[in-house]
Amino acid sequence: MQEDGASGLRAVIHSDGSAVFTVDETPERIGTTAAEDARREVVERAAAIAARIGAPVSLVVEEPDGVFPLLVHPDGEVESAEAEPVADAVDDPAASEAPLSVPDPVIDDAPQAALDTQPDGDADDADDEDDEDDADDEDDEGDDDGEAAAAEPEPEPELSDPEPEPAPHRHRDRHHDSRPSFLAAERAEEPATRGWRRGLVALGLRVPPGAEERREREDVAAVSRMWTEPRTIAVVNGKGGSGKTPTAILLAAVFARHGGSAVLAWDNNQTRGTLGWRTEKSPEHDATLHDLLPETGRLLSSQAQAADLSRFVHHQSKDRFDVLRSQPIALAEEQRVESADVSRIHAVAAKYYRLIIMDSGNDESDPMWLRMIDHTDQLVVATSTRGEHAEAGALLLEALANRDERTAALARGAVTIVSQADPGASADETRRVVAGFSGIAHAVATIPYDPAMIGGQLRYDNLRPATQRAWLAAAATVARGLDPA
Repeated sequence: MQEDGASGLRAVIHSDGSAVFTVDETPERIGTTAAEDARREVVERAAAIAARIGAPVSLVVEEPDGVFPLLVHPDGEVESAEAEPVADAVDDPAASEAPLSVPDPVIDDAPQAALDTQPDGDADDADDEDDEDDADDEDDEGDDDGEAAAAEPEPEPELSDPEPEPAPHRHRDRHHDSRPSFLAAERAEEPATRGWRRGLVALGLRVPPGAEERREREDVAAVSRMWTEPRTIAVVNGKGGSGKTPTAILLAAVFARHGGSAVLAWDNNQTRGTLGWRTEKSPEHDATLHDLLPETGRLLSSQAQAADLSRFVHHQSKDRFDVLRSQPIALAEEQRVESADVSRIHAVAAKYYRLIIMDSGNDESDPMWLRMIDHTDQLVVATSTRGEHAEAGALLLEALANRDERTAALARGAVTIVSQADPGASADETRRVVAGFSGIAHAVATIPYDPAMIGGQLRYDNLRPATQRAWLAAAATVARGLDPA
């Protein structure tokens, strides 16, 4: 057996758990019955050879689900012998982690700190004064006691407040903060599930995920979180066909799939909104928001139950969110919804859902639209790469920035989602729109062209993997904006 090469090791692991370990074309059978045991035995044998020659050895492992070129070190450490993908090769934490917005800390201990430090300074001053008094007493030694008493009257007792004792509960807080809690435990990172890293995990090794997989996990965590009170997202653009309805649907799908339902997509539209056309209809009813309006008082009462709402919303069986439809048949003047109606419906939605996503119409002066903005926590501007859609979205942000202080804050914190609606749109067109919104919105997310988004009912599972990943990233960006400032 030759021991000078690092390229003559090969292992074949069979589905029944047995394996063959080949060194320089000499096969050796491994009588294991489980794949994990076979992987461990193969790595141990390769590491032993590496230890004998004092250098890493190459090992190719062939399994039913793939071939994995590895590099085994003398200490048993294993790494891929293939170059990592560019996304995984980036070892810069700044590249692998999205920046977090950390609120300014509340300096609750500042007054106490002032109390703690000020008496120390007074005590020092008092000590200095005592030293000076002692020196004066020594200089005046031998003088007549009566004259001294007349010249230097007995000082009156100090009237200043004594040094306060630290409050017991604050002392305990500081002491508690100075040591780690026995209950604190680091959350173990799950091993990799992508690419060659997954292959190493299949060999029984614990391999951390790469940078891209970490980013995806962070995005999932962002859209999965629960807030302490309901949140409302408004999807807006004054131009029809800009992608508002697909944006509302797919944001709702991402949040519901990862966050455990309790998400409502609401067609807040006077003029035949299409949200109901592009989502599933309940097999039990044809209800719209006009059917819900007369029942808002009952649904807000303490006797109402969550199941009562199922008569008015349309549940999406695969994407797990509910839809509140507008009336797509009647004319606008026959189904007029006033601003007070919007508030009543919103009160019901906030009682039963953790997240409300409002699809909107094109008339930004309509009372229904304006009242939606009053209830909005996060603004999302939907646009395609077409110039007229992008311009309408930008003008809307500028108008909100000049309306009042609250809407100006919404505009500053807005997220713009740019969807490539045209298959022939160039990368330069997308970059131009992104650059234009970067100066007026808080964040910009992009969605690639996907034929599943064009017309008909829209379902998350029908999207291409790259499109699904883009919508997850966009939803995570929106979710981070929902955190309180």
